[in-house]
Amino acid sequence: MPLFPRLLCLLVALGAWQVHARDYTYTDAHLHYVDFFQESDGMDSLLEQMDAHDIEHVMLTGISVAKKWHEDEPRRPRYYAGDDAGAYWYSATDHIVAHALQQLTPEQRKRFHPFLTGFNPNDKNADEHVRRLLKMYPGMWKGIGEIFTRHDDLTALTYSETPRANSEALRRIYFLAEEFDLPVMIHSNITSKRERNPLYLPELEEALRDHPKVRFIWAHAGTSKEIHRHQEKLTFLFEELERMLGLYPNLYIDLSWTMLEPYLLDSQGRPEPQWVQLVESHPERFMIGSDVVGSFKRLGEHMTAFDVFLDALSEPVAHRVARDNFLAVLPRNPDRE
Repeated sequence: MPLFPRLLCLLVALGAWQVHARDYTYTDAHLHYVDFFQESDGMDSLLEQMDAHDIEHVMLTGISVAKKWHEDEPRRPRYYAGDDAGAYWYSATDHIVAHALQQLTPEQRKRFHPFLTGFNPNDKNADEHVRRLLKMYPGMWKGIGEIFTRHDDLTALTYSETPRANSEALRRIYFLAEEFDLPVMIHSNITSKRERNPLYLPELEEALRDHPKVRFIWAHAGTSKEIHRHQEKLTFLFEELERMLGLYPNLYIDLSWTMLEPYLLDSQGRPEPQWVQLVESHPERFMIGSDVVGSFKRLGEHMTAFDVFLDALSEPVAHRVARDNFLAVLPRNPDRE
């Protein structure tokens, strides 16, 4: 399309957020059924919120670590960063998710797309653990992740070596994902809290390059609340993401909560034109998620917060991002397991 008509379309789309809000049906592409203590509001609460806020589908996963309540702490922490006690890899999280799904009716289960996450990404036995779970619950699992690699203070608190997206253990996971046609959601911070450059990006790029048949979903594009607390906004993120989307057709972007501000929306809550254009240029590569952990009371609020940005997109692309793109990366042969 010539430049002027393309710019005109973009301006029309950006103006739409002020005058018209479309109705969306959502897929939450990033939801943790449990919190860092492996506790949950439960399926009844989750289904209630889904029905109340037009959330038709949910990517459902556990959390691969559990936060320790240390003997020296008089009060139980409320979050993994609540005190200096460590966290440990917790494989039972997948069984908690599986049990919850087994209590649902067949029609209810169709709305959930569970991902396996309960393994230590530093352990070269991890792929065999995942294989056992695939056989134990045949036909249930639709992906792997969220895999925690570089993850702010959680990395330092978790007992073990620092996980990397290009580790030998995770390479074995990626080969398994290819074998079973499973997408992989990975949390891999693009940088540390203080380095103002894409310090850790080569680790993820190596995985993308060496495993072109694996569909990788990059959790909130390598950003995090802790990075933003120290750096506010990563000035290099847009250019790196634009470059990577051009290089790696197996890369998909989860636009969960840390991406909404300060990237998709400006300080006045208006859609950022360059991000609108980036999504329009790669209409099948972006998806939205809440990234809630075990508590679902604000689920609808998290999802509808994206409406302002979605309204700035052309309508077909907006509906893809809101609902369809996540569903499109799920296994193409669901009976293969």
